[in-house]
Amino acid sequence: MGGFVIAQWVPGDAVDILLAERSYTADGDQLRRNLGFDRPLLERWWLFFSDAVRGDLGHSLLSGEPVVDMITSRLGATGLLAIAAITIAVVIAIPAALLSARWAGSGLDQIGCALAVIGLSIPNFVLGPMLMIVFAIKLGWLPVAGAGEPRSLILPAVTLGISLAALLFRMTRASCIEVLSRQHIQAARAKGLRESSILCWHVLPNTALVLVTVLGLQLGALLSGAVITEIVFSWPGIGTLLIDAIQRRDFPVIQGTVLFVAVVYIAINLITDLIYGFCDPRITVR
Repeated sequence: MGGFVIAQWVPGDAVDILLAERSYTADGDQLRRNLGFDRPLLERWWLFFSDAVRGDLGHSLLSGEPVVDMITSRLGATGLLAIAAITIAVVIAIPAALLSARWAGSGLDQIGCALAVIGLSIPNFVLGPMLMIVFAIKLGWLPVAGAGEPRSLILPAVTLGISLAALLFRMTRASCIEVLSRQHIQAARAKGLRESSILCWHVLPNTALVLVTVLGLQLGALLSGAVITEIVFSWPGIGTLLIDAIQRRDFPVIQGTVLFVAVVYIAINLITDLIYGFCDPRITVR
Protein backbone atom coordinates (compact mmCIF):
# COMPACT_ATOMS: atom_id res chain seq x y z
CA MET A 1 0.00 0.00 0.00
CA GLY A 2 2.97 2.32 0.63
CA GLY A 3 3.85 2.53 -3.06
CA PHE A 4 0.23 3.28 -3.95
CA VAL A 5 -0.02 6.11 -1.43
CA ILE A 6 3.33 7.61 -2.47
CA ALA A 7 2.20 7.58 -6.10
CA GLN A 8 -0.84 9.64 -5.12
CA TRP A 9 1.44 12.19 -3.47
CA VAL A 10 3.42 12.87 -6.64
CA PRO A 11 3.12 16.64 -7.22
CA GLY A 12 0.98 17.69 -10.17
CA ASP A 13 -2.37 16.71 -11.56
CA ALA A 14 -2.66 13.92 -14.12
CA VAL A 15 -5.98 15.35 -15.28
CA ASP A 16 -4.34 18.63 -16.34
CA ILE A 17 -1.76 16.70 -18.35
CA LEU A 18 -4.45 14.57 -19.97
CA LEU A 19 -6.47 17.64 -20.92
CA ALA A 20 -3.40 19.26 -22.45
CA GLU A 21 -2.06 16.22 -24.33
CA ARG A 22 -5.33 14.71 -25.54
CA SER A 23 -7.33 17.92 -25.96
CA TYR A 24 -10.33 16.66 -24.03
CA THR A 25 -13.46 18.76 -24.44
CA ALA A 26 -14.83 17.66 -21.08
CA ASP A 27 -13.95 19.70 -18.05
CA GLY A 28 -11.47 18.54 -15.45
CA ASP A 29 -14.06 17.54 -12.86
CA GLN A 30 -15.89 15.28 -15.29
CA LEU A 31 -12.67 13.61 -16.43
CA ARG A 32 -11.60 13.15 -12.82
CA ARG A 33 -14.86 11.36 -12.09
CA ASN A 34 -14.49 9.18 -15.19
CA LEU A 35 -11.02 8.10 -14.05
CA GLY A 36 -12.15 7.45 -10.48
CA PHE A 37 -9.92 10.13 -8.94
CA ASP A 38 -12.85 11.48 -6.95
CA ARG A 39 -13.15 8.25 -4.96
CA PRO A 40 -11.66 7.87 -1.45
CA LEU A 41 -8.01 6.80 -1.34
CA LEU A 42 -8.76 3.55 0.48
CA GLU A 43 -11.36 2.57 -2.12
CA ARG A 44 -8.96 3.28 -4.97
CA TRP A 45 -6.28 1.24 -3.25
CA TRP A 46 -8.63 -1.72 -2.80
CA LEU A 47 -9.61 -1.64 -6.47
CA PHE A 48 -5.94 -1.55 -7.50
CA PHE A 49 -5.02 -4.34 -5.09
CA SER A 50 -7.87 -6.62 -6.14
CA ASP A 51 -6.96 -6.18 -9.80
CA ALA A 52 -3.23 -6.63 -9.13
CA VAL A 53 -3.86 -9.98 -7.42
CA ARG A 54 -5.39 -11.17 -10.69
CA GLY A 55 -2.41 -9.88 -12.66
CA ASP A 56 -4.13 -6.73 -13.91
CA LEU A 57 -2.10 -3.60 -13.16
CA GLY A 58 -4.42 -1.32 -15.05
CA HIS A 59 -3.88 0.79 -18.16
CA SER A 60 -1.77 3.84 -18.83
CA LEU A 61 -3.72 7.07 -18.48
CA LEU A 62 -1.97 8.58 -21.49
CA SER A 63 -1.51 5.74 -23.99
CA GLY A 64 -4.21 3.34 -22.80
CA GLU A 65 -1.72 0.47 -23.07
CA PRO A 66 -1.88 -2.26 -20.37
CA VAL A 67 0.74 -1.60 -17.70
CA VAL A 68 1.75 -5.27 -17.68
CA ASP A 69 2.62 -5.07 -21.38
CA MET A 70 4.60 -1.87 -20.83
CA ILE A 71 6.65 -3.50 -18.06
CA THR A 72 7.30 -6.74 -19.94
CA SER A 73 8.43 -4.81 -23.00
CA ARG A 74 11.11 -3.07 -20.90
CA LEU A 75 12.03 -6.04 -18.71
CA GLY A 76 14.47 -7.56 -21.19
CA ALA A 77 16.57 -4.39 -21.39
CA THR A 78 16.79 -4.02 -17.61
CA GLY A 79 17.53 -7.74 -17.15
CA LEU A 80 20.29 -7.61 -19.76
CA LEU A 81 21.83 -4.58 -18.06
CA ALA A 82 21.70 -6.25 -14.62
CA ILE A 83 23.26 -9.49 -15.88
CA ALA A 84 26.02 -7.60 -17.68
CA ALA A 85 26.76 -5.53 -14.56
CA ILE A 86 26.95 -8.63 -12.35
CA THR A 87 29.21 -10.38 -14.86
CA ILE A 88 31.60 -7.43 -14.89
CA ALA A 89 31.57 -7.29 -11.09
CA VAL A 90 32.34 -11.00 -10.70
CA VAL A 91 35.11 -10.99 -13.31
CA ILE A 92 36.80 -8.05 -11.58
CA ALA A 93 36.13 -8.75 -7.91
CA ILE A 94 36.74 -12.48 -7.45
CA PRO A 95 40.31 -12.73 -8.85
CA ALA A 96 41.24 -9.42 -7.20
CA ALA A 97 39.87 -10.59 -3.82
CA LEU A 98 41.77 -13.91 -3.99
CA LEU A 99 45.05 -12.19 -4.81
CA SER A 100 44.51 -9.49 -2.19
CA ALA A 101 43.69 -12.07 0.51
CA ARG A 102 46.71 -14.21 -0.42
CA TRP A 103 49.05 -11.25 0.02
CA ALA A 104 47.11 -9.45 2.74
CA GLY A 105 48.92 -6.37 4.01
CA SER A 106 51.12 -6.05 0.94
CA GLY A 107 51.22 -3.11 -1.44
CA LEU A 108 48.97 -5.00 -3.85
CA ASP A 109 46.40 -5.51 -1.11
CA GLN A 110 46.48 -1.84 -0.14
CA ILE A 111 45.98 -0.75 -3.75
CA GLY A 112 43.02 -3.11 -4.10
CA CYS A 113 41.40 -1.86 -0.90
CA ALA A 114 41.92 1.77 -1.94
CA LEU A 115 40.33 1.17 -5.33
CA ALA A 116 37.40 -0.60 -3.63
CA VAL A 117 36.80 2.41 -1.37
CA ILE A 118 36.85 4.70 -4.40
CA GLY A 119 34.44 2.42 -6.25
CA LEU A 120 32.01 2.46 -3.32
CA SER A 121 32.31 6.21 -2.86
CA ILE A 122 31.48 7.35 -6.39
CA PRO A 123 27.71 7.34 -7.02
CA ASN A 124 26.31 6.12 -10.33
CA PHE A 125 25.05 9.56 -11.34
CA VAL A 126 28.65 10.83 -11.12
CA LEU A 127 30.50 7.81 -12.52
CA GLY A 128 28.15 7.46 -15.50
CA PRO A 129 28.71 10.96 -16.94
CA MET A 130 32.46 10.65 -16.24
CA LEU A 131 32.69 7.46 -18.29
CA MET A 132 30.50 9.00 -20.98
CA ILE A 133 32.73 12.07 -21.28
CA VAL A 134 35.96 10.05 -21.46
CA PHE A 135 35.06 7.02 -23.58
CA ALA A 136 32.17 8.35 -25.67
CA ILE A 137 32.79 12.06 -26.18
CA LYS A 138 36.56 12.46 -25.87
CA LEU A 139 37.81 9.14 -27.25
CA GLY A 140 34.78 8.24 -29.33
CA TRP A 141 35.15 4.52 -28.63
CA LEU A 142 31.59 3.87 -27.47
CA PRO A 143 28.11 5.29 -28.15
CA VAL A 144 27.01 8.14 -25.92
CA ALA A 145 23.58 6.73 -25.09
CA GLY A 146 20.72 4.58 -26.29
CA ALA A 147 20.57 0.88 -27.11
CA GLY A 148 21.04 0.91 -30.84
CA GLU A 149 24.03 -1.44 -30.94
CA PRO A 150 25.69 -4.04 -28.66
CA ARG A 151 28.46 -1.60 -27.66
CA SER A 152 25.82 0.63 -26.08
CA LEU A 153 25.59 -1.84 -23.19
CA ILE A 154 29.21 -1.38 -22.10
CA LEU A 155 29.10 2.01 -20.40
CA PRO A 156 25.88 1.52 -18.37
CA ALA A 157 26.96 -2.01 -17.39
CA VAL A 158 30.36 -0.77 -16.21
CA THR A 159 28.70 2.08 -14.32
CA LEU A 160 26.51 -0.37 -12.40
CA GLY A 161 29.19 -3.04 -12.11
CA ILE A 162 31.93 -0.91 -10.55
CA SER A 163 30.18 -0.29 -7.23
CA LEU A 164 29.02 -3.90 -7.08
CA ALA A 165 32.57 -5.10 -7.81
CA ALA A 166 33.92 -2.93 -4.99
CA LEU A 167 31.41 -4.34 -2.49
CA LEU A 168 31.96 -7.91 -3.68
CA PHE A 169 35.73 -7.46 -3.45
CA ARG A 170 35.62 -6.28 0.15
CA MET A 171 33.26 -9.04 1.31
CA THR A 172 35.08 -11.82 -0.56
CA ARG A 173 38.50 -10.62 0.57
CA ALA A 174 37.46 -10.64 4.24
CA SER A 175 35.99 -14.13 3.87
CA CYS A 176 39.08 -15.45 2.06
CA ILE A 177 41.42 -14.11 4.74
CA GLU A 178 39.36 -15.92 7.38
CA VAL A 179 39.38 -19.18 5.39
CA LEU A 180 43.14 -18.98 4.80
CA SER A 181 43.71 -19.12 8.56
CA ARG A 182 41.88 -22.44 8.99
CA GLN A 183 43.65 -25.69 9.71
CA HIS A 184 42.64 -27.50 6.53
CA ILE A 185 44.40 -24.80 4.49
CA GLN A 186 47.56 -25.34 6.52
CA ALA A 187 47.21 -29.08 5.93
CA ALA A 188 46.83 -28.51 2.17
CA ARG A 189 50.01 -26.44 2.14
CA ALA A 190 51.82 -29.12 4.13
CA LYS A 191 50.88 -31.64 1.44
CA GLY A 192 52.66 -29.49 -1.12
CA LEU A 193 49.65 -28.21 -3.04
CA ARG A 194 50.28 -25.17 -5.18
CA GLU A 195 48.97 -21.88 -3.85
CA SER A 196 46.79 -21.36 -6.93
CA SER A 197 45.12 -24.74 -6.36
CA ILE A 198 44.53 -23.92 -2.71
CA LEU A 199 42.91 -20.60 -3.59
CA CYS A 200 40.69 -22.04 -6.34
CA TRP A 201 39.66 -25.39 -4.83
CA HIS A 202 39.87 -24.87 -1.06
CA VAL A 203 39.39 -21.15 -0.36
CA LEU A 204 36.94 -19.98 -3.01
CA PRO A 205 34.30 -22.71 -2.40
CA ASN A 206 34.24 -21.77 1.29
CA THR A 207 33.24 -18.23 0.36
CA ALA A 208 30.16 -19.42 -1.54
CA LEU A 209 27.74 -18.13 1.09
CA VAL A 210 29.27 -14.66 0.92
CA LEU A 211 29.05 -14.63 -2.87
CA VAL A 212 25.45 -15.81 -2.86
CA THR A 213 24.46 -13.24 -0.23
CA VAL A 214 26.08 -10.27 -1.95
CA LEU A 215 25.02 -11.20 -5.47
CA GLY A 216 21.49 -12.13 -4.42
CA LEU A 217 20.85 -8.94 -2.51
CA GLN A 218 22.58 -6.73 -5.05
CA LEU A 219 20.69 -8.24 -7.98
CA GLY A 220 17.51 -6.92 -6.43
CA ALA A 221 19.18 -3.61 -5.65
CA LEU A 222 20.33 -3.31 -9.27
CA LEU A 223 16.70 -3.03 -10.35
CA SER A 224 16.36 0.13 -8.29
CA GLY A 225 19.90 1.36 -8.86
CA ALA A 226 19.46 0.97 -12.60
CA VAL A 227 16.91 3.79 -12.61
CA ILE A 228 19.56 6.51 -12.48
CA THR A 229 21.90 4.70 -14.84
CA GLU A 230 19.16 4.09 -17.39
CA ILE A 231 18.25 7.77 -17.35
CA VAL A 232 21.88 8.87 -17.78
CA PHE A 233 22.45 6.56 -20.75
CA SER A 234 18.88 6.66 -22.15
CA TRP A 235 18.65 2.89 -21.70
CA PRO A 236 15.11 1.71 -22.51
CA GLY A 237 14.48 -0.27 -19.33
CA ILE A 238 12.08 -0.28 -16.40
CA GLY A 239 13.88 2.63 -14.75
CA THR A 240 13.29 4.88 -17.72
CA LEU A 241 9.66 3.76 -17.83
CA LEU A 242 9.21 4.70 -14.16
CA ILE A 243 10.80 8.14 -14.48
CA ASP A 244 8.77 8.94 -17.60
CA ALA A 245 5.60 7.91 -15.78
CA ILE A 246 6.47 10.11 -12.79
CA GLN A 247 7.13 13.10 -15.03
CA ARG A 248 3.81 12.60 -16.83
CA ARG A 249 1.86 11.75 -13.64
CA ASP A 250 0.79 8.41 -15.14
CA PHE A 251 -0.27 6.87 -11.82
CA PRO A 252 -1.16 3.33 -13.00
CA VAL A 253 2.27 2.95 -14.58
CA ILE A 254 3.99 4.29 -11.45
CA GLN A 255 2.04 1.96 -9.16
CA GLY A 256 2.50 -1.08 -11.38
CA THR A 257 6.22 -0.53 -11.87
CA VAL A 258 6.91 0.01 -8.17
CA LEU A 259 4.87 -3.08 -7.28
CA PHE A 260 6.70 -5.16 -9.88
CA VAL A 261 10.15 -4.10 -8.62
CA ALA A 262 9.12 -4.82 -5.02
CA VAL A 263 7.84 -8.31 -5.90
CA VAL A 264 11.00 -9.12 -7.86
CA TYR A 265 13.18 -7.91 -4.97
CA ILE A 266 11.31 -10.10 -2.48
CA ALA A 267 11.45 -13.10 -4.83
CA ILE A 268 15.21 -12.75 -5.31
CA ASN A 269 15.74 -12.60 -1.55
CA LEU A 270 13.64 -15.74 -1.12
CA ILE A 271 15.59 -17.57 -3.81
CA THR A 272 18.85 -16.48 -2.16
CA ASP A 273 17.73 -18.00 1.14
CA LEU A 274 16.83 -21.25 -0.61
CA ILE A 275 20.23 -21.43 -2.32
CA TYR A 276 21.93 -21.28 1.10
CA GLY A 277 20.88 -24.87 1.72
CA PHE A 278 22.63 -26.04 -1.44
CA CYS A 279 25.83 -24.10 -0.65
CA ASP A 280 26.01 -25.32 2.92
CA PRO A 281 24.03 -28.46 3.93
CA ARG A 282 24.32 -27.42 7.58
CA ILE A 283 21.84 -24.62 6.88
CA THR A 284 18.18 -25.59 6.81
CA VAL A 285 15.62 -23.21 5.41
CA ARG A 286 12.34 -23.32 7.32
